[in-house]
Amino acid sequence: MNTDALRGHMDALLLSVLEHEPLHGYAIIEALQERSGGALTVPTGTVYPALRRLERVGHLDSEWATVGGRKRRTYRLTPAGRAALAGERSAWRAFTTAIGSVLEPHRTS
Repeated sequence: MNTDALRGHMDALLLSVLEHEPLHGYAIIEALQERSGGALTVPTGTVYPALRRLERVGHLDSEWATVGGRKRRTYRLTPAGRAALAGERSAWRAFTTAIGSVLEPHRTS
């Protein structure tokens, strides 16, 4: 999937992947790919700046940890990040409902 198609949704994707457990950057990239059935291959040059930005705004905390014998920065959701994820999910449902109504106008729910 084209990374341009993800523009505007990256925060929600990253927050969602970190909802249940802290992960380091590469594990986040792997989780995105796994959860999407291989459809999302997001480059590190997209993920790491987004993680740093989410940390700056208070949605993530990070700490250095040794994972598999390597020192890696591990990210976790903050309470503000959980609230932001809830807002992102609500906005996503509204967006998909509106777009679905246009693309499939005769489909019944």
